[in-house]
Amino acid sequence: MLSLEWRLTIIGVAVLPVLIIIARRVGKHLRRIAREQMDINAEMNAMVGETLNISGTLLVKLFGRTELETQRFGERAARVRDIGVRRAVLGSQFWAILGLTGVIGSALVYWMGGHLVLAGAFSIGTIVAFSAYLGQLYGPLQYLINIPVEFSTSMVSFERVFEIVDLPVEIAEKPDAYVLTNVRGALTFDHVTFKYDKGDEGLLSAVRRYGRIDNVTTVLSGSSGGAAKPVADDLEAPSPHQARETALEDISFEIHPGQLAALVGPSGAGKTTMTYLIPRLYDPTSGRILIDGHDLRDVQLEALSDNIGMVTQETYLFHDTIRTNLLYARLNATDAELIAAAKAANIHDFIMGMPDGYNTIVGERGYRLSGGEKQRLAIARVILKDPRILVLDEATSHLDSQSEALIQEALERIMANRTSIVIAHRLSTILAADLILVMDRGRIVERGTHAELLAQGGLYAHLYETQFERSLEIERPADPFEE
Repeated sequence: MLSLEWRLTIIGVAVLPVLIIIARRVGKHLRRIAREQMDINAEMNAMVGETLNISGTLLVKLFGRTELETQRFGERAARVRDIGVRRAVLGSQFWAILGLTGVIGSALVYWMGGHLVLAGAFSIGTIVAFSAYLGQLYGPLQYLINIPVEFSTSMVSFERVFEIVDLPVEIAEKPDAYVLTNVRGALTFDHVTFKYDKGDEGLLSAVRRYGRIDNVTTVLSGSSGGAAKPVADDLEAPSPHQARETALEDISFEIHPGQLAALVGPSGAGKTTMTYLIPRLYDPTSGRILIDGHDLRDVQLEALSDNIGMVTQETYLFHDTIRTNLLYARLNATDAELIAAAKAANIHDFIMGMPDGYNTIVGERGYRLSGGEKQRLAIARVILKDPRILVLDEATSHLDSQSEALIQEALERIMANRTSIVIAHRLSTILAADLILVMDRGRIVERGTHAELLAQGGLYAHLYETQFERSLEIERPADPFEE
């Protein structure tokens, strides 16, 4: 083009700055729309996930809110539609402007070339050849100018990904972490304090913006564990007098290998938070926790996980077979070990009574099973893991009296020669404890055996009189022949 006519070349390329300016402005606008579109899509997906899972569907049906949820979905779907139309229209307008700019450049070349032909500067054939070259120039230029626009909208996805990836690791393993071997099970809390950090929502806030609040809340509340900040304590709503920023304050105690320690106290006193510190789901704000004399922060995380087993009050099961859910505790377990664990948890006969036995699909979060059946599977899973330290968060809360008696017998067998920490609300567990820790407002206010604490006449005696004795009367019917 320069060899044919340098003046026409300059006129033809003069539209390039205009295209760049338009592309920058459109790119910024498209980037903003792309982020808004992803947020709106995430909100709609979150709603679908919340209302169409098993628990959400049951809640909608029970409260007769089908029309309300349909309306809510329609509103969010309309927003998804509208933002999609806006983005498509803007993209089409951008390409129209690119095409129009190319047409204007060609018109200017023909206009200037016509005057030069009339002036005798060159022939009409030169303009024809020049226009052919000009078409080959504008096509690639338009695609090159569109690349920054596509890149700017793609960066929205990268930004959202790296907002999660760049979050600091809250529970980090030291490079020279100690590998636990031959664990005895001695557990020590040394002036442990744990506070909620109100200024940093961490992963919860990041994922809430992207519409996955349904799963994350479950994880952070402790139903399936996690390394993020706890949301609730004891998996129950704390009573008003227990509300506080400091979950645990100056906790110190020692459990010897093979001992059974029971944690009792009002709801929200900090019992579950304390048990979540043991497998290092999160670290204490101050103080330290020792296992066999080693600070948990100095221990290899995998070794720590291998030696600590936990059964939470709310059992989580994957949408898979019973066999897969049990093998999650120990992937290389044999069928004989699997069956032995199921028998110990008094769930084997129930499993074998199902059409597919151990290959039965339990459904989302185990919805096909009752609460007691799910809890016995959770106990069988921890039996299969065979940990040295056992943590039970009221593991028999969903069982009837007959199943509880069988499970208690199984628990007595697996707790033998193990360090066990049990959050207990039932008298049978309390009486068997070697050490009872009574908690209130994040502090240990009393400690000792059942008889010692009753003799003190403090909070434990009050709990025993108001709760445990009532539970004992319910579990042991009155003798009809007694006067």
